[in-house]
Amino acid sequence: MHIGYDAKRYFQNTSGLGNYSRDLLRILKTHHPENDYNLYTTKNPAHHNAVGFEIRYPKEGTLYSLLPSLWRSRGIVSDLQKDDIEIFHGLSGEIPLNLAKQGIKSVVTIHDLIFLRYPELYKPIDRFIYGKKFRHAAEHADKVVAISKQTKLDLMHFFKLADKQVDVIYQGCHPAFKVDKTSDDLKRIKAVYNLPQDFVLNVGSVEPRKNAFQIVKAMETLDIPLVIIGKETAYAEEIKQYVAERKLEQQVLFRKVQSMDDLAAIYHMAKLFVYPSTYEGFGIPIIEALYAGTPVITTHAGVFPEAAGPFSYFIDPEDIEELRYAITSVLSSSSMQQHMIEKGIAYAQQFNDDILAQQWISCYKSLLST
Repeated sequence: MHIGYDAKRYFQNTSGLGNYSRDLLRILKTHHPENDYNLYTTKNPAHHNAVGFEIRYPKEGTLYSLLPSLWRSRGIVSDLQKDDIEIFHGLSGEIPLNLAKQGIKSVVTIHDLIFLRYPELYKPIDRFIYGKKFRHAAEHADKVVAISKQTKLDLMHFFKLADKQVDVIYQGCHPAFKVDKTSDDLKRIKAVYNLPQDFVLNVGSVEPRKNAFQIVKAMETLDIPLVIIGKETAYAEEIKQYVAERKLEQQVLFRKVQSMDDLAAIYHMAKLFVYPSTYEGFGIPIIEALYAGTPVITTHAGVFPEAAGPFSYFIDPEDIEELRYAITSVLSSSSMQQHMIEKGIAYAQQFNDDILAQQWISCYKSLLST
């Protein structure tokens, strides 16, 4: 098969949609090298790690190089035709116009509809743009793929798609989280990032929806530090101000991590992973924690039970006392920790690369058979 991908996020996003794109292409290239995978991006990725892929971008000096969004929505179609692309996969909720007229099948991955479920978190112009692009993709793609059952339910609710119109294929996870770490590895990482011997971990963009502030408040009286890793924001500055006012600098530690290998080692060292987000399309940090053998506490509703499995500990993210009790309960019971670790690792096996690769190849082949 000749498959083309919207690779803008692959090259330009260092987390989130970028990780999803890179993991999916890695999985497919590894398990199904018999196919041709072309990556289409809005500008020449001078520095990239896309070895083994054909890369296309607007020709420099043309109108499309000056207006890359126009190329991504329209001009790309002629390039897809020249490359004999049979299927185009929009990896981040978008597909170009007029693919069907040119005989090119299309797939779109939709990660979440948070901008519709929690519109107050977004600017009006962003809601308008996302709504227009996502609705067009959902209504015109030959196959819509949601990254979770929760996102599928949102697509059915907000866009009125039928059950049969949406497949669910979960996200993968970087292989670094699936590799055991040696004691020397962990000792080195502990020193590099100046980490305490025992700590609770939170990973993800530090924004209000993810509720890191609740973790800080729940843990400020506990005798174990909290390590927060993620993109810093104005919300992170609010937390830091609170930490300074309460003199909690030894209790709440912010860290920036240099690589996935380092992050995976930190997961392995953590006693507990806490992720009390209000809403996610999936919640990949939960999967990373499960693979790393770290017990998970997360939100009791939405996608979180789906991602974390029945052996994680679920809480109301708005209830600080409940969160504190959950953290204390898990940390005080080695048998509970071991049970959560073993069952969590077993649950995570459904997200293995070979399983996801087969699901995607079956999805693509089903389009070419119709």
